[in-house]
Amino acid sequence: MTVRTAFRGCVSVRKLLSQRAFASAASSQPLQRTALYDLHVKNGGKMVEFAGWDMPVQYSGLGVLASHMWTREKASLFDVSHMLQTRWVGKDRTKFIESLVVADVQALPVGSSTLSLFTNENGGIIDDTVINKQDDKGLYVVSNAGCAEKDLAHIRSHLQTFQNKGGDVDVQILDDVSLVALQGPSAAKVVSGLAGIDLRDFGFMTARHMNIKEIDVYISRCGYTGEDGFEISVPHKDVVKLTELFLDHPDVELAGLGARDSLRLEAGLCLYGHDLDDTVTPVEGGLTWTIGKRRREEGGFLGAEKIIPQIGKAVPRRRVGLVVEGAPAREGAEILNADGETIGKVTSGCPSPVLKKNIAMGLVKNGFHKQGTELQVKVRNRLQKATITKMPFVAQQYYRG
Repeated sequence: MTVRTAFRGCVSVRKLLSQRAFASAASSQPLQRTALYDLHVKNGGKMVEFAGWDMPVQYSGLGVLASHMWTREKASLFDVSHMLQTRWVGKDRTKFIESLVVADVQALPVGSSTLSLFTNENGGIIDDTVINKQDDKGLYVVSNAGCAEKDLAHIRSHLQTFQNKGGDVDVQILDDVSLVALQGPSAAKVVSGLAGIDLRDFGFMTARHMNIKEIDVYISRCGYTGEDGFEISVPHKDVVKLTELFLDHPDVELAGLGARDSLRLEAGLCLYGHDLDDTVTPVEGGLTWTIGKRRREEGGFLGAEKIIPQIGKAVPRRRVGLVVEGAPAREGAEILNADGETIGKVTSGCPSPVLKKNIAMGLVKNGFHKQGTELQVKVRNRLQKATITKMPFVAQQYYRG
């Protein structure tokens, strides 16, 4: 498998490259740049347009395949500063956010995080998000860059109504901080060495304030690669210094959007706008587990009337994993049953550098979603065998203590 094959097989990144010139020319607004832009260029970053930002898709030192494997074996640093970071404050902050997401935020211990979903009135997913109970005065929330404007418009429209009814809450955009992700089996060793502290009590999906070589950060043990790692919120003024400290370690290399996409797909993690959208419900998307037990009983979030009755029942379609024989099945490829009937479509697909097989995620009609079911995908007008496979494709290595 060549680097080029692995790279072009990652559908979302392939689109980034093909649409770069058009997107830049068509946009009336200049692309936004993170505080690490100059560092990316200096290190041979190939910059592409993504969600209105100029972001590195790969670097001259490592191709996408090599970067992918480096992350699995050592540690890679990703600039994810384009993501939306917000803080939710006020005595009614939990009540307000629970009106918009499916999580039991009330039950979160201080310092703990949870993956959750913003839903609409029809039960569809507006975005996926990570919610952290940062302290006893506020929540720290990270949402997708590609949905930032949509998310903020949605939040603000409901915020105004909530405040007009006397609700005490405010949502603050954290526009003075960057966000970097250090991912891979060496990540904890690197952070521990720089911070001079033992991280064995730092659990997965928890966060804390930390000082790293005189730089104050808010660091979460989580990520989007399936590996152990951290997402680190750091002031813009300090992010270059912090990044250079990480890169001084021989186990750390920069990585871009290309590797991030193939890593998350191997880990069975969704990419919003591809595997999820505002027509897919949490149950259809295989994300029922994000709905807290109390929330299933009480409801109270947008679309609850449609989502809750779906739990444990047959739904029209299901998100599934596929192993595909032949050429990689890319986004939009038809999925057919043994009789040649179209029963769904591929939403993400690429060659797996670890498994050395073509993997994909897709949505299929209910009844065809069971592990081991043999189907077909249409690639370049040819039918190829595809088998429903349990996700993650590659075992997740999150730190459980």
